[in-house]
Amino acid sequence: SLLMKRKLFLYNFKNLRWAKGRRETYLCYVVKRRDSATSCSLDFGYLRNKKMGCHVEVLFLRYISAWDLDPGRCYRITWFTSWSPCYDCARHVADFLRAYPNLTLRIFTARLYFCEDRKAEPEGLRRLHRAGAQIAIMTFKGQMYYFYCWNTFVENREKTFKAWEGLHENSVHLSRKLRRILLPLYEVDDLRDAFKTLGL
Repeated sequence: SLLMKRKLFLYNFKNLRWAKGRRETYLCYVVKRRDSATSCSLDFGYLRNKKMGCHVEVLFLRYISAWDLDPGRCYRITWFTSWSPCYDCARHVADFLRAYPNLTLRIFTARLYFCEDRKAEPEGLRRLHRAGAQIAIMTFKGQMYYFYCWNTFVENREKTFKAWEGLHENSVHLSRKLRRILLPLYEVDDLRDAFKTLGL
């Protein structure tokens, strides 16, 4: 089935600060081809990492590589993931984006994977961001990514998505944490914009 079971989605995409026991990563995706001002949806679905060690991000890269993408067209891929990529996966995805300049990637994640001070994962996210990927935390208010996923990827049987306690607060906390991780890059971008404005 292209659609995820409700309990599976709610368990894996719950944005807990301490998500013990949630060792699998789920990746919901939408692939669109951009034609001038419009976009054409080509595919959507979800994947999960395999038990033998192949992470879900690499599985998706293998999947999309088999498409034989037209280098003369622009494609936009959107991911909604239960965990942010590990360092190795971030490196693979960054290399992939550099190899396909006609492809853009947006990643919205429920939780940050091992993004503590002494881990390699924050640098992986910065590397991915430098390669052009947009990275953000899934939110309940504003963009309402949880509602979108619930209505697009989940076998919801017309049941309305109900927010759990702490969903919004945890999203805000994780968004701040992600911004701190990417902050050096944002500061560099701001300086470049300032220099351009000044004509330097």
